[in-house]
Amino acid sequence: MLVLAGAAGCTGSPGTADGPGPAPVRLVAYDDCAALHEGLRAATADRVGPHGLSDGPPPAGLPEGGLALKGPRAAGAAPGEPPRHSTTNAHERGADEPDLVKTDGRRIVTIARGDLVLIDPATRKVTDTLDLPGRGVRGAARLLLSGDRVLVLDEESPVVPLPRRPAPGAGSPPMPRPPGPTTRLTLVDVSAAPRIVGTMTSHADYLDARQSGGTVRVVLKSVPDIHFPGGNGVREATEANRRAVVTAPLDAWLPVFRVESGGRSSDHRVPCDRVSRPASYAGSTMLSVLTFDLAEGLGDPQAIGVTADGGTVYGNGRSLYVTATPPDAALWRPRGKRSEARTDVYRFDVGGAGRPRYAASGSVKGFLLNQYSMSEHGGKLRLATTTGRFAADGRSSQSSVHVLDQAGSRLRQTGRIDGLGKGERIYSVRFIGSTGYVVTFRQVDPLYVLDLKDPRRPRLTGELKIPGYSAYLHPTKDGNLLGVGQDADRTGRTQGLQVSLFDVSGAQPRRVGNHTLPGTTSQAEFEPHAFLYWPDSGLTVIPVHARDGGTAEALALKVTASSITRLGTVRHPPGDRGAGIDRSLIIGDTLWTFSDHGTRATNATTLKTSTWLPYN
Repeated sequence: MLVLAGAAGCTGSPGTADGPGPAPVRLVAYDDCAALHEGLRAATADRVGPHGLSDGPPPAGLPEGGLALKGPRAAGAAPGEPPRHSTTNAHERGADEPDLVKTDGRRIVTIARGDLVLIDPATRKVTDTLDLPGRGVRGAARLLLSGDRVLVLDEESPVVPLPRRPAPGAGSPPMPRPPGPTTRLTLVDVSAAPRIVGTMTSHADYLDARQSGGTVRVVLKSVPDIHFPGGNGVREATEANRRAVVTAPLDAWLPVFRVESGGRSSDHRVPCDRVSRPASYAGSTMLSVLTFDLAEGLGDPQAIGVTADGGTVYGNGRSLYVTATPPDAALWRPRGKRSEARTDVYRFDVGGAGRPRYAASGSVKGFLLNQYSMSEHGGKLRLATTTGRFAADGRSSQSSVHVLDQAGSRLRQTGRIDGLGKGERIYSVRFIGSTGYVVTFRQVDPLYVLDLKDPRRPRLTGELKIPGYSAYLHPTKDGNLLGVGQDADRTGRTQGLQVSLFDVSGAQPRRVGNHTLPGTTSQAEFEPHAFLYWPDSGLTVIPVHARDGGTAEALALKVTASSITRLGTVRHPPGDRGAGIDRSLIIGDTLWTFSDHGTRATNATTLKTSTWLPYN
């Protein structure tokens, strides 16, 4: 049983503004299945409305921030070892992330229009393709690679038709039960001709996954599987929906994980004694964390659950953090009914084998941009948040950096610095060791440098304002900082791609190089996996798309300690679909670029094309 006890408080730090942090948050276990069922029904009935649990539009999406590329393999590969190669541009070295393309230096694995494609980089040939189950649309499916095992993570979200308008005089018809999403995990053995050795499906939303060694943790969230009948009028429809909730069985809240392997099928759920809830409120959504050893197959997912609405996932191989927004802090609620925005954070210990162990939880003011707003260093968690960013005038917003320390089962606030980017919001964050970098934007790009050596007293040590903003921040081998984002005029109107090189070695950051490409955007601004930096040579590759729908290409730059130089571009042959390059990697002295209909092998020094491999 998951033992969840204690409280996670946040206190103000010396010299910080706005007094103490939000109320403590902690997880508590349910006594038994009956208590779990009663709690879920009460929480769901409290939030149900005339249209079921959908009582407002989702929060507005925000641009993704920056993350660092995992470094290359160690130099001096011994005979028989694969050549030096880049890996997925993941946040932390100890926690690989699912992506469209994977390589171990000996093979390349990617997805193209529902097929798993294997490429031999030595012979530069497509060696095998495998038709994956489901729709397998590129852009939704992602891969993880461990030895001779490939795990494909895919989610299908069915299109729900709009309901027909009732005839004049007729009442509102019962709401149709919309089909739910299907998350599918497909395990493929690629030791010879690729073959599927197991699948797992669930009607739960896929959030994210992390891999450490051969162990994969998959985070899902699900809503109750309840048909809400609705009715005529708001009151009648709400009451009918509440009756549906209080008569629903416990299984309606516990998602099924169906595993198929070796011709056998088995269903798994989160056991009642492994489900917990935040102590300060009862949730109706289920957050599930699954564990798989790829060498052993999919088997029992060893699920644990939290009755909270999961949002952001961050992992580093030792810890897995999942954030949630309390129901009463929903962004779309009327101002007078909305409590102060806050983010709850749950830490799970994933350093050992088997299922994760709940470790601690806490809470901070504001909302995170993405997982790169979090970083664990020296046993302490740093988080960058923005509060008030959805005010009508946009001037009440400001950003903060919080430092949380674990004390028992609490993640308590030991330090905080406020007042960053007043009237703006965060566009990117990067924590490197004991230094933090935060970019906010409205008309100009303030790059803030924070000294976090003393976690009790975070200090602002530098600030640089330039036109535009950086949506991605990446450390270079020379100790500089590379930013990818948009140039902008004085009013804040964006002009096109901007790559900036910052010298952050002194008291104040300086921009020592930049490259702009008017009228373009890059996938790397919102999908950091699309960015490649190769420290051996300074080669930096960024996919570029013209806003007017012109040619898509990969821009190659050379980044040194003091400059950014354009080397050239790589293009793929035009096709009916998928001509845009969206990933790149290095194996030996070859640059590989990938689109939906093929891959190109290019000399990484001269950019002279040598081989084009179409996907048939």
